[in-house]
Amino acid sequence: MRKAIDTRPGVREAHLLRKRDNPLFSHAAREVSNEELASARLEDGMEMDRFIQEFQVLVQRAVALAPNTPSETVLELKEELDRGYQQACALPGDQSAVKEAIRKLLGVIMRAVRSGIGNDAYAARQLDEEDMARQTHFELQELPLVAALTHPESPVAADELIPSLLSEDDASLERCLTLFDDQQLAEIRQDAAQYLQRIDADRRLSDAWRRLDLIRSHFRAGGPDLPAN
Repeated sequence: MRKAIDTRPGVREAHLLRKRDNPLFSHAAREVSNEELASARLEDGMEMDRFIQEFQVLVQRAVALAPNTPSETVLELKEELDRGYQQACALPGDQSAVKEAIRKLLGVIMRAVRSGIGNDAYAARQLDEEDMARQTHFELQELPLVAALTHPESPVAADELIPSLLSEDDASLERCLTLFDDQQLAEIRQDAAQYLQRIDADRRLSDAWRRLDLIRSHFRAGGPDLPAN
């Protein structure tokens, strides 16, 4: 049986699809043409080609690491692999093989780092915390909106953040909100309330209003808010 081809879009195409015919976006933003989609698809594909070339060089550097490699070089390579995973999550198609390769290379590097700390319990705890933070970061990057928001050339314009968040399903929205600190959540909460009041005073977009309640629940610092009605 032939394996199905993964046609997952890259971040640029995915964001246009997010906006297309979506009542949470302005009339102009939701009118996405096939030509615009094709152009975004081309840009995503070009980014993938560049990434694959750079990734091959990165793998060669990782494989060639010697036992006496300076720690600064090892740490730099580790950071590049972390960024590489984030980049892979933004690319079109099935990048699972690339991401698995990055995980394995990081595993090799982290084992080498651990072997160099000996019995230092404090350093070991720090590495444990780093491993957990990396796992959480990687899991978040699997969400298309997170990949788009954290992309160096994010396709999500500043005035599209609120409708983009309100377009997420509940589970995805709750995870996306972990990207923001309390001050940012306060601004998002306020902006989302104002935005929905302006575009949907009659509360016809019930799912979006429910997601506003989810945003409010994630805000912990208190402060003023607009009434829902």
